[in-house]
Amino acid sequence: MNLFRNFVTFLIIGMTFLSCNKKEVTFQDPLITNRDTTVNPAEDFFNYANNGWFKKNPISKSNSSNGIMRTVIDTINGQIKSICENSAKDESALKGSNKQKIGDFYASGMDTIAIEKAGLSPLNTEIKKIDAIKDVSGVIVAIAHLQTVGADPGFTFYVSQDDKISTKYALFFGQGGLGMKQRDYYLDSDKRNVEIRAAYSGYLNKMMRFMGEEAVAVKNAATVMKLETDLAKSSRKLEMLRDPIKNYNKLSVAQFNAITPDIDWKKILPVLDVAKADSVIVGQPEFFKALNTTLKKYTVEDWKMYLKSNLVNAYAPYLSSAIEKENFKFYATTLNGVATQNPRWKRVVEQTDTSLGELVGQVYVTDYMPKGVKEKLLEIGNNIRDVFASHIKKLDWMSEATKQKALFKLSKMVMKLGYPDKWKDMSQLSIDKKSYCENVMKANIWEYQFMINKYGKPVDRNEWVMQPQTYNAYYNPSNNEIVIPACNIIVPGYEGRMPDDAILYGILGGSFFGHEITHGFDDQGSQYDDKGNLNNWWTVEDLKKFKAKTKLIVNQYNKFSILGKNVNGDATQGENIADLGGVIMGYEAFQKTAQFKNKEKISGLTPDQRYFLAYGYSWMINRRDESKINQIMTDVHAPEQFRVNGPLSNIPEFHKAFNVKKGDKMYQPDSLRVVIW
Repeated sequence: MNLFRNFVTFLIIGMTFLSCNKKEVTFQDPLITNRDTTVNPAEDFFNYANNGWFKKNPISKSNSSNGIMRTVIDTINGQIKSICENSAKDESALKGSNKQKIGDFYASGMDTIAIEKAGLSPLNTEIKKIDAIKDVSGVIVAIAHLQTVGADPGFTFYVSQDDKISTKYALFFGQGGLGMKQRDYYLDSDKRNVEIRAAYSGYLNKMMRFMGEEAVAVKNAATVMKLETDLAKSSRKLEMLRDPIKNYNKLSVAQFNAITPDIDWKKILPVLDVAKADSVIVGQPEFFKALNTTLKKYTVEDWKMYLKSNLVNAYAPYLSSAIEKENFKFYATTLNGVATQNPRWKRVVEQTDTSLGELVGQVYVTDYMPKGVKEKLLEIGNNIRDVFASHIKKLDWMSEATKQKALFKLSKMVMKLGYPDKWKDMSQLSIDKKSYCENVMKANIWEYQFMINKYGKPVDRNEWVMQPQTYNAYYNPSNNEIVIPACNIIVPGYEGRMPDDAILYGILGGSFFGHEITHGFDDQGSQYDDKGNLNNWWTVEDLKKFKAKTKLIVNQYNKFSILGKNVNGDATQGENIADLGGVIMGYEAFQKTAQFKNKEKISGLTPDQRYFLAYGYSWMINRRDESKINQIMTDVHAPEQFRVNGPLSNIPEFHKAFNVKKGDKMYQPDSLRVVIW
């Protein structure tokens, strides 16, 4: 039985490519037209599946990448633009209503005259507070305060579920305070990183001048760079941040004070709007010991420059054109190779969605998502979950005792699909047309207060941290849940028609549902039990076998390189495990369809060929070289070509479908094939 007979209804809605012309339009199958048949699929399946599209669709000067994600996001942005413009034009919108807030926020972002006139003035109140600092105690108070208004100096702080007691919220402190975000940018000695550091120093110099520090701009920029480098030296590497056990250090407030004797956390917590706390979870204690030392190493004036730099950097995209362009030049051009900015409307639309996504989402669901989306997504999700359960039962390396616990965890996994049943109450957020930067700050303050108000209250397991218009998905181990927003239903190229099951299972089944479900059983997710607690549910022998298998996938991805930079197999292993599990689960679910059973050919392709091409299509993303390097250094996801070629090289059915043989680059001998779930 075809599970997706009504799916066309959902795909017709919300596509910018949909034609209203009633004349018959010749359908061009994307799986055929996207291919580059000059590439041997047994050598490089990613480019075989997608390079035909890449050749016809070069990356625009205003983007770091192009592909399926950019196509879908552009579609969504066009829809959100309509929501923003219609809201801005609606003079009858009641003050405090969703439309008034969306319309005024968007209008403030498009009012470049007011933005230019304001200059740095939207930040004057916070800058004056920094200028008033007199001692080290004042420095740490300012670091804490700036966390509450959208900046991120010194360290990171947030409220989330306690990893070991998922029914309670906890206070988390972690390393942070880096303008370049990733420690390796400060410490790696290769040519590119040396050039990036020089560019960042130049950027800091420009920021100092914008802040009126022309005479000492070079000196102050060097000081900030040196201070951040000291913070970087005490920061853990990307792969080390993925160990939930080593990054879980619960301390009493007194114990936290003991490792940072110059920081009185009993006084700092109220600045963070925490009235009372008995304990905190410190991700990287050694970082805070070093921060304590660094506080005394630099003068109060040095710290003031760092704090002002951090604040201006956080809000640079919402300030005058000169400041915004310098911010873009470093973060987009230097780090990601983007030559020109997107049109202003796109930038403001994306920020409106970022700041007011919960409000935009309510309009988006009403205007662009028909009824039945949740039900259809649930149908797909349950189908994939059944396959995963069947797979667990057949594992030859896991004992029966651990299998039963794995199956129980899988049965308890919650699926949040489409959009939330209850929206967040943003009635206390006030938005007007006066100042774009101030609107962004007010939204950041609201978000912070929403987060901090959770502390001491029962955990809300119904909360979403993604909007229905966000083309992405996630697994939350503390809730043992997967979340698939509504817009993931969009499949470019199939507007007005129903994709065949190979497409649906290859993209929605494999890359979304299968991928996210597998995250519950990757190297991190597998450490959480069915209730979302960090708790070992494995036998000693089974855990040993599991780690041996995950080591194989780490080794496999460590061998992949791009532009002379190797993939970090340790840092990316969770996503690589999820990719492998996802494509396998999607394939096995696809085997149950009539299309597969009847060996139905479409466009000359067998069911297997269509499924694997669809999976390749799901990661059809082409990046600039700078973006690829940045991704390897900062992202826990491997570059897209390896998210396709890596898992497929381990699948015998793929080898057979595309005649992959010994000696081909896509070939993996049985002894090296990774099989986990």
